[in-house]
Amino acid sequence: MVPLHMHKQVLILFCLLAFLFTRAQEGDDLFSMLDSTIEAPPLLPERMLVTQKLLWGEKGLLRTTGIAPLSLEQRQKELKLRRIMLTTHQILGYTTLAAMVAQGIIGGKLYNGDYDLYKLHKDMGMVVNISYFTTAGLSLFTPPPLINKKIKGFSSIKAHKTLATVHLSAMVVTNIYKDRDRDIHKTAAYTAFGSYALAILVFKF
Repeated sequence: MVPLHMHKQVLILFCLLAFLFTRAQEGDDLFSMLDSTIEAPPLLPERMLVTQKLLWGEKGLLRTTGIAPLSLEQRQKELKLRRIMLTTHQILGYTTLAAMVAQGIIGGKLYNGDYDLYKLHKDMGMVVNISYFTTAGLSLFTPPPLINKKIKGFSSIKAHKTLATVHLSAMVVTNIYKDRDRDIHKTAAYTAFGSYALAILVFKF
């Protein structure tokens, strides 16, 4: 016959095992719940430029053609490319500003009657256009960041973007009226230069 105290020990051991088993099941359920609620961070920001979405969006041209499939590894490469493109954008921005200053000096002399500078003015205009629109393209078509939150209130980035709209429009008008209307061409050119220089200044400081 088994002693009474042995029955108690077996009962206690059984209760302990049952308790541990129940807790283990609850732990499994908890971890399963955590696994199901934790989601991977989004690879693309909610807000993108139209030009960025056109190339780099979930259904963008580079995604649908398979050139840049949307994956974590690919996004890491794109962020490196973004850094290079924006750095080049800044360097070319200063180069374009210098070319605009030179073009303004040449244009001023041309309008004052020095017609020998016409060809130089035209060639410099081509240099400015190539440099300007390359600089703009590097910003407009750069891969998007991981997060693009809307900034409240005034900021240098907002001012830079607003001025970019002004000088881009002015550059288009400058090219449209270069052989149509001298006064509109001149006004648009000075507007482009002023807003462009100011855009660089506010972003710098």
